[in-house]
Amino acid sequence: MTVKKAVIPAAGLGTRFLPVTKSMPKEMLPIIDVPVIHYVVKEALSSGIDDIIIITGRSKRAIEDYFDDAPELEMHLAKNPKNAELLSMVQDISKLADIHYVRQKEPLGLGDAVLRTEKHISGEPFAVLLGDDIIRNTTPCTRQLIDTYNRYRCSVLAVEEVSDAMVSSYGIIKGKPLEDSLSLLEDIIEKPSLAEAPSRMGAIGRYVFTQEIFECLHSTERGVGGEIQLTDAIRLLNGRQNIYAYEFSGRRYDTGDRMGYLEAIIDMALEQEELREELMAYMKEVVGR
Repeated sequence: MTVKKAVIPAAGLGTRFLPVTKSMPKEMLPIIDVPVIHYVVKEALSSGIDDIIIITGRSKRAIEDYFDDAPELEMHLAKNPKNAELLSMVQDISKLADIHYVRQKEPLGLGDAVLRTEKHISGEPFAVLLGDDIIRNTTPCTRQLIDTYNRYRCSVLAVEEVSDAMVSSYGIIKGKPLEDSLSLLEDIIEKPSLAEAPSRMGAIGRYVFTQEIFECLHSTERGVGGEIQLTDAIRLLNGRQNIYAYEFSGRRYDTGDRMGYLEAIIDMALEQEELREELMAYMKEVVGR
């Protein structure tokens, strides 16, 4: 059974971006003119996934509106032939994928958010892509995980080395190296102190799970922050079956972090010919002040 479903948790409160996230989902913050979650959905589609479940919460209606039809806007654009390209772009967004929405009624953590999708997953393997992480590469990160899953038929976590300062923000793994970029998971600790961390390899926002993760989520008690932590469920699952940690290739932007968000905007702006020259000139001016 191949991976054809993806879960995108997007119910977080976005406290690192207050006050704007008081009324606007952090996943809808624009990278110039395209919201973050658009890149996440595109990664899932580019990985061969055709069925997407987005987990939302209160004040997240803008996500549903973005991927829905926009009749009034389309009618307005259709009145002027000069808007043909814009009209096509708007219409294409609503045709991107088969997207379903599940509401997480309380902010009880990532593990609880994933658990809300159990009925829709229906016993199949599935991918999880965090809604505020953009990962760019020729081969999508999720596709890399699916390829690893297809080899071993076990759950797979995407990992990367994180700085000492960021260790306490991630689930940090202990792994047994098997080959380049691949390790067998031995343990994972949610947000450890630097002294407690078994390595500097952090589990970032991409996973492929077998359906047994739901059994573990049902058994997971509230952990760090009083929330049901996905990391704790992974730890339970690791006691029952092999889990692999894959050091993906690609450039990751944590857009839930202010610096990561700015890096994504600058890098993507520099790739656009109509912006690059002016942006470079402005940056040189700023450095020279």
